[in-house]
Amino acid sequence: MTPSAHVDTYARDRLPARSLWPDLIFDLPELQYPERLNAAAELLDRQVRSGRGARPAIWQMVDGKPAFATYAQLQYRVNQIARVLTEDLGLVPGNRVLLRGPNNAMMAACWLAVIKAGLIAVGTMPLLRAKELKQICDKARPRIALCDVDLWQEMAIITNPNGEHYCDSLDRICYFNDGEGGSLEDMMTGKPGTFRAVDTAADDVALIAFTSGTTGVPKGTMHFHRDILAMCDCFPKSVLKVAQDDIFCGTPPLAFTFGLGGMLAFPLRYGASTVLTEKATPDSLLATIAAFRATICFTAPTFYRQMAGLARNHDISSLKQCVSAGEALPDATRQPFKEATGIELIDGIGATEMIHIFISHTPASVRRGATGHAIPGYQARVVDAGGNPCPPGVPGRLAVKGPTGCRYMDDARQKDYVQQGWNITGDAYTMDADGYFFYQSRTDDMIVTAGYNVAGPEVESCLLTHPAVAECGVVGVPDEARGQIVKAFVVLRAGHKGDAALKKALQDYVKGAIAPYKYPRRIDFVEALPRTETGKRQRVKLRQAA
Repeated sequence: MTPSAHVDTYARDRLPARSLWPDLIFDLPELQYPERLNAAAELLDRQVRSGRGARPAIWQMVDGKPAFATYAQLQYRVNQIARVLTEDLGLVPGNRVLLRGPNNAMMAACWLAVIKAGLIAVGTMPLLRAKELKQICDKARPRIALCDVDLWQEMAIITNPNGEHYCDSLDRICYFNDGEGGSLEDMMTGKPGTFRAVDTAADDVALIAFTSGTTGVPKGTMHFHRDILAMCDCFPKSVLKVAQDDIFCGTPPLAFTFGLGGMLAFPLRYGASTVLTEKATPDSLLATIAAFRATICFTAPTFYRQMAGLARNHDISSLKQCVSAGEALPDATRQPFKEATGIELIDGIGATEMIHIFISHTPASVRRGATGHAIPGYQARVVDAGGNPCPPGVPGRLAVKGPTGCRYMDDARQKDYVQQGWNITGDAYTMDADGYFFYQSRTDDMIVTAGYNVAGPEVESCLLTHPAVAECGVVGVPDEARGQIVKAFVVLRAGHKGDAALKKALQDYVKGAIAPYKYPRRIDFVEALPRTETGKRQRVKLRQAA
């Protein structure tokens, strides 16, 4: 590793031992990065220096009409925020900053400012509750939070020193999109619009992206400045072939690396622009495409399936490419969408550990039923339990390597994800003789529903705190619309009646305690759970029963 710019070495000190890293491959010319590199300067400042300052960067609806901020305007705002972080809040390179907000221009500017100032961005999904935020804070130890004012409720909980979810590392929360005294915008007032990007090392940690494992305990995946650029220089370059006139849109939050790439980093890397919308439905996403004349869309199969039936109501003739990821893309979604729009969906699989997509295809190279093939810059194969390659057509574990890879933050699970230099994603696949990969299932207890990862044990832990629940088991079951849904098998305590009212009460209870998308959409009340002779719950039997 090269000399770090970080004064605060907390994150670098918690990288896994170098012997536990995956093999890294930089065999493309565009992946030959210099030792000193600041990702925000490359994404934003380079475009302004190249004469693109007056071009649109971020589009939003203002007073019912499409409006945009130029690259120069975005840069000015980013520089002001960076000055607030370093001059007023006293942050030094390597400090972590918790980011909370829906997809909007200020959220994007905050992310870029954090990276430009040599700080480490810790993005959090807007739907997360206080319990989940505390787990993230306890791991990443952020000093400052930048938060959209609409998400103040959970922040109030985690900053209450008398509460069980108190995050003691946070010194201050700065709210944006507020307009009140003391807000981030208030602190930015009068700040010069210039800021020299911190001279970070290419392998300085820039981003800690959290993902849930099968235990429900979040894992912090640490990505370097060069990783952010690598995700831009692989998938969008080889598959999307982005042009400056492209306008991106979609639904994944910036806190997801899928959304960070598709909604912000990809368009900026190529001098294109992006439409940021805080909330979307399939119908409103189609309306967004029509209003902004968007050309590239990112969302999950669930949305595309519903959009197929609504497309005729909107003028989406500007749309050229649609990327589907977050869960397996069923052919029953791909074909109706193509019939309705004429567009061949681009499927892809990525992982938070890998930062973005590593297997995909172009519209011209689609193979029915396949996710795709390893994109330029990455290698992938299917391996057995011993790490040996499986013959074509034989299911096994998906293994991948490339310019990015898994580096968990101070987590023993690193040795499970990285084996023999390969990243083992937890997905079961087959590969045909031509190198196309066909998804089979998850190899662990993760439930992937409508593009969100849900850990069954986390939902179980939540249900078990309800006074009516004696035991429970949570699994994913197939669902035509969402890929999978969360289903709970519940053993009740004496005196409680397993009726529709209690089902709803349990669902509402989960929604109120953890992120609402994790709640069990189906609940079966059972007399007992299947167990092994040693007393372990047999989830495989629950899946069979479901």
